[in-house]
Amino acid sequence: MTQQPDGQQSPPEQQEMPLVEHLLELRNRLLKMVLAVIVCFAAIYPFANDLYLWLSEPLRALLPEGQTMIATDVTSPFFAPLKLALVVSLFAAIPVVLYQLWSFIAPGLYAHEKRLAFPLLFTSVILFYAGAAFAYFVVFPLVFGFFTAIGPEGILELPDISSYLDFVLKMFFAFGVAFEIPIATVLLILTGITTPQDLAAKRPYVVVACFVIGMLLTPPDIISQTMLAVPMWILFEIGIIFGRLARREVADANPDEPADE
Repeated sequence: MTQQPDGQQSPPEQQEMPLVEHLLELRNRLLKMVLAVIVCFAAIYPFANDLYLWLSEPLRALLPEGQTMIATDVTSPFFAPLKLALVVSLFAAIPVVLYQLWSFIAPGLYAHEKRLAFPLLFTSVILFYAGAAFAYFVVFPLVFGFFTAIGPEGILELPDISSYLDFVLKMFFAFGVAFEIPIATVLLILTGITTPQDLAAKRPYVVVACFVIGMLLTPPDIISQTMLAVPMWILFEIGIIFGRLARREVADANPDEPADE
C-alpha cells in the first residue's frame, strides 16, 4: 500500500480501481440521479396545477377582492405548472443525488474525512430546504403584503403566473444558497484557506456584505433585503462555531496538526 506525503496510507479502494472503472462508476451514478429525477417528476406532474395553486397562495391571499392572477401568454397555463413540477422534482431528488455522490467519493476518503464529509452533505440538504421554507412561510407574506399595499389606488393587480413563478424560484434559490453559509464557512476553515479567528476579525465586513447581497438578490424593498441579510449573518456566526469544532475533529485525527483554541 502506497504512502502519502504525510505518512498516511491511501484508501485501498482509491488504489485498486483504475480510471476506466472510475468513469463507469461515475456514469452509473449519474444515470441513477437522472432516473431519480424522472421518477419524482412522474409522481409530481399529475399534481402540478394543485402545486402551483399552493405556491401562489401567499400572493393570491393578499390580492384585493375580485382580483386574481392571469396568464398573458397562450402557453403559460401549461408551461408554468410543468416548469414548477420539474423544479420540485429536482428538489425532491436531492437526497438521492447526494447519496449517489457520497457513494462515489466515499471510497477515496480517509476515516476522519468520512466522519466530516457525510454530515456536511446531509446538513447542506437540510439547510437548503430550510432556506426555501423560510422564504415561503416568512418572507413571502411580508414581501407580497408590502407590494400589494404600496401600489397606487385604482390600479388593478393582476400578476402573471409565469412572472410570479420566476420570482419565487429566484427567491427560493437565493435563500437556499444563503442558508448554505455555515457549510461554506466550515469548508473554508477545514481547507486552511482561513481560520475562525480571521473570520471573526472580519465580522464588520461580512455584515456589510450580507446586506449588499440581500440588496442584489431580493426585490428593492427593505423588508426582503433585511430578511435575507440577517439570517446570513446569523448563519455565518454558526459556521464559525462549527468550523472550530470541525478543526478540533481533524486535529484529533491528526495529532501533528494543532487545533484552534
